[in-house]
Amino acid sequence: QVQIVESGGGLVQPGGSLRLSCVASGMAFSSLAMAWFRQGPGKEREVVAWVSHNGASTNYRDMMKGRVTISRDNAKDTVSVYLEMNSLNPEDTAVYYCNGVATPFAPWGQGTQVTVSS
Repeated sequence: QVQIVESGGGLVQPGGSLRLSCVASGMAFSSLAMAWFRQGPGKEREVVAWVSHNGASTNYRDMMKGRVTISRDNAKDTVSVYLEMNSLNPEDTAVYYCNGVATPFAPWGQGTQVTVSS
């Protein structure tokens, strides 16, 4: 079945770094552009960054540019998508999710919580 599993979140101090990972399987994720999304407390889900199906192109939310790097590995049956985040600040606190960049979305994973606090 289609499954997306995110990991790598945690509690980090302002200015710190985290590397998030996502493993997606069960459908042709390797042919899809993939994205990281986040949903902060009381906020709607928003795109953070996306990467083309072959990893050749990336794009970032303006407020994240220069602080995050998205990448991916396409294996035979799974796709791994990574988000390297630096210079984190409290406004980055959110649950982070991975999915295809466009609708219809695959079933969402549980996400991974990122909390930036001193």
